Amino acid sequence: MERPLLDRRQALRGAAFTFGLVAMGSLSVRAVAQPVLTWTPTALTPDQARTLEAVAEQIIPATDSPGAKAAGVPAFVDRTLKGWSDPADADRIKAGLTKLDADARAANGAAFAALTSPQQLAILTHYDAEAAAARRQVPPAPHFFASLKELVTVGYFTSKPGATIALRYDPVPGDYRGCVPLSQIGRAWAT
Repeated sequence: MERPLLDRRQALRGAAFTFGLVAMGSLSVRAVAQPVLTWTPTALTPDQARTLEAVAEQIIPATDSPGAKAAGVPAFVDRTLKGWSDPADADRIKAGLTKLDADARAANGAAFAALTSPQQLAILTHYDAEAAAARRQVPPAPHFFASLKELVTVGYFTSKPGATIALRYDPVPGDYRGCVPLSQIGRAWAT
């Protein structure tokens, strides 16, 4: 009688070893895929903060000027939600970030921050369409994504990189120079 290639014990050991490698590999992929926060959120959970960083970077990506993440926009949004936002607005944005992450996990099997850029853009395009439809309702319904886009935009263009690199900056009224001789000024201006 010919002996089988594998007996039952060898097959079970091999299967256990294979499943163990797969499980360890998926855990290590998940650990690598979650970006590390460089700031400490006060209004958001760490998962919401990672989602916010990815969303902000998709709204204003790095080009020849720094992106939203490099400009510190996620921390700005977190501070705004904690200290200045209406509690209902802050709760809507936080719930929206949680829902966005849950939708990413349901559609792609990973957290929003761990998705590829095209996958993130597909989800955000859907949310942007929802926000536009909510604005067209009578009366307009608030949508978290419209509020979040506004906060990200304000945060970016009031940051130093946004105001001085992305935009042209002209300090008005300009430098103060006291005691300037009249000969340097010339004729006076009429308004």
